[in-house]
Amino acid sequence: MVSERGLQVLRAIVQDFVDTREPVGSKSIVERHAFGVSAATIRNDMAQLEDEDLITAPHTSSGRIPTDKGYRVFVDHLAEVRPLSTAQRSAIQTFLADPVDLDDLLVRTVRTLNRLTGQVAIVQYPSFERAHVTHVEFVSLGGPRVVVIVVTDTGQVSQRMMLLRDELDDDETAAVKRAMAALVTGRSVADAAHAIAELLVAEPAPAGRIDDAVRAVARTVGEELAEFRQDRLVMAGSASLARLESDFRGSIYPLLEAIEEQVTLLRLMSEMVADEQGLAASIGRENEPFGLSEASVVVSDYEATASRARVGVLGPTRMDYPTNLAAVRAVAHYLGRLLDDDERAR
Repeated sequence: MVSERGLQVLRAIVQDFVDTREPVGSKSIVERHAFGVSAATIRNDMAQLEDEDLITAPHTSSGRIPTDKGYRVFVDHLAEVRPLSTAQRSAIQTFLADPVDLDDLLVRTVRTLNRLTGQVAIVQYPSFERAHVTHVEFVSLGGPRVVVIVVTDTGQVSQRMMLLRDELDDDETAAVKRAMAALVTGRSVADAAHAIAELLVAEPAPAGRIDDAVRAVARTVGEELAEFRQDRLVMAGSASLARLESDFRGSIYPLLEAIEEQVTLLRLMSEMVADEQGLAASIGRENEPFGLSEASVVVSDYEATASRARVGVLGPTRMDYPTNLAAVRAVAHYLGRLLDDDERAR
């Protein structure tokens, strides 16, 4: 059982190690922190922390550094996540203001978070599975070439060029539009995708230009709806890993691979359990099932169109957890507010 002063000593060791990258000794703790006790007393506290596997000596007769378990205890015992400065909050508002669309907003989000933390920044696309299709259109580009446009009530707009088997006249084009409207308009993205799947597996009608076109357009719309439902990540700051490479005990290759593949990070982020503030941290060996035992991930939930997604940072276990937790919480707050304002404006 770690005493209250022992927790304070652990906090000092974590803070000093994050600041200096150097193992922390009892003498430096006495000099840098006002504990009001001798170095010998601090050494006794450090011995207890070492017995609890919260700190360790990287070399014989050296100072101590936090273990993964030590970082976990440190994070769990944070009295509160300190707020960002006025300048930092102003920067977030400025960087995220007036986005062109959702894609632009999420790109700005990760760039902002990378600037604030110096870590790899990650944001998960919100799921639009419960959004509803409001409009399906296609525009002729001449000959059999058309652009298919899908619009949802959450503002998602998809445009995709495709080739029909035959060029349609105006009456045939109108018939295909009516068929597609009847098939998907007013349905949720999930229900519309299901309706299209049923159409495509059903026995096709006798060959005809309209029937062929309806099935072809439906197949394209189905593929676009699948994109709306797909879990995706936007990331920024991967180059930060090279700068921070010395903070990793082993190779940074698994992290680079996870960033490239995305599936691992999506699984990890989805399984992290958030606290009442919507914050979560997964530290070091806790990430071993995902092959990321050298890294820590800090995330915050954000609300979007009646769904919830996450924004966060990925970096070494030797990271500034209080600052990173505050940054992801603040960015998530502004991101959710912008999406809510956009939803109300529609």
